[in-house]
This record gives sequence, structure tokens and C-alpha cells, in this order.
Amino acid sequence: MKVADKVFVVTGAGSGIGKALVEVLLEKNAKIAAVDIHEETLQQLKQSVGEKADRISTHTLDISDKQAVEQLPDKIIEAHGYVDAVINNAGIIQPFVKINDLDYKSIEKVMNINFYGTLYMTKSFLPHLLSRPEAHIVNVSSMGGFLPVPGQSVYGASKAAVKLLTEGLYAELIDTNVNVSVVFPGATETNITKNSGVDIPLQASSQTKKYKTLPASDAAKIIVKGIEGNKVQIFVGSDSKLMNRLYRLNSTFATRLIAKQMKSLLSK
Repeated sequence: MKVADKVFVVTGAGSGIGKALVEVLLEKNAKIAAVDIHEETLQQLKQSVGEKADRISTHTLDISDKQAVEQLPDKIIEAHGYVDAVINNAGIIQPFVKINDLDYKSIEKVMNINFYGTLYMTKSFLPHLLSRPEAHIVNVSSMGGFLPVPGQSVYGASKAAVKLLTEGLYAELIDTNVNVSVVFPGATETNITKNSGVDIPLQASSQTKKYKTLPASDAAKIIVKGIEGNKVQIFVGSDSKLMNRLYRLNSTFATRLIAKQMKSLLSK
């Protein structure tokens, strides 16, 4: 899909990979409907892009609010005239605890934002995308969506649901004008922990710094390149690519390897 002059809806656009995606897409002359739950970060985004701000509309929204999401397409079409692509990037992680210690409120919040939010956005925009000459839906899953990570089991389940939802959607739309991609980021430099209201256990904070993370700007470039190439699966980062191969080769070994590396992240 050619990016220039297309209208992209990007959720979680105020920070992290979402913000970086907006910046990369603007460089390629796209128009952006930036969606985020935080009004302040959206305004900071517009200020940061300078003269390109006239190609951005901002929409403060909680994507887990189905009624609000259902009203969003009309607002964006009013601002831009049409919609060509939706990048469902917004998501949160869970507290770093085992399922046995994870409260239902946290479980429901993760599932509502990561899975249902993606589903609401997809269903609300799909009828409009089907009317375009060419369109694209991009759903951001995670390396944790195909590889179990202790202490993030419910987060992983939500992202695994996004993975299969997207792959099923691809199969359903294979003979239409709508392209579909699922993204699997590995360790990336974002503020998802802070935005999720989650604290990394003190005993693990120093260890996490040892792991190399991919800059959000590099992640965004990989994703946009994948969109331009109409790739169905987009693996972001060498760790995501490596663990995908390893998990397919020997899932038990891969699971034990991750369990050993991530053990210190568990607060209990």
C-alpha cells in the first residue's frame, strides 16, 4: 500500500511506537487521525511535528469504550473526508505477577483494551475501509502473543487473541481491497509500563537494563515498511524474529528459556 496522501488512523498515537508511527507516516506525506486516551500527549504530538501538524486531527478516546469507538469513524471522516488505514497500536501490559496473584480488575482491563479495543476499532472502521480503492488494517500483537512470558500471561493471552483475530480477518478479506497485517514487536523502548500503571519490581529493574531494546523510531520504520509491502506478519526486532523461529522449532525449550530470563520480573 502506498502511504502518501492516505489517511491513517493510529491508536496510542501520543507516545511510544504510536507517536513514532505518526512521525514516519507524516514523513511519507500521509494524513493522520491520532487517537489516544491522553489529550495532553496528543497536543504535545501536534506541537512536536511543526508544520506537519496541519495534516493531523486529534481524537481523545478510550478504545475500550465501544459506543465512543463506534462514533469515531464519522468524526474522522468529517475531518479528513475518508479513511484508508487503521493501525491498532494502543495497548497495556499487566502487573508483573503470576495468574494466581493477578486480580480480576487488572485482567479485565488488559483484555478490554488490548483485545476488545482492537475488535471495536476493526469492526467500526471495516465498512468504511471496504469502500476504498485500497485499504489496510494493522493490528499490533506482541512477541508475547506467540511466546508465553511468565508474569505477563494475561497480557500474552490478549495479544494471542489479537494475533488470531487478525489472521482470521486476513483470511476473510483475502479477496477484497483490504489488506491485513499483524505486528509482533519484541523489546522496544516505550513508556508502556508507565502508561499501564505498572511498576517493575525493584529487584528486576537493574537486570532489565541489560537487555537491548529497539528504539521506537526503528520499530515504526519496520512496521511502515511492512505496510508498504502488504506483509501479513511483521516481526519487529531481532529478538522477535529469533524467538519466533525458536518457538516453532522447540516450543518447550523456548518457553523454559524465557521463563529463566524473566524470572526476576515476578514480584512473587
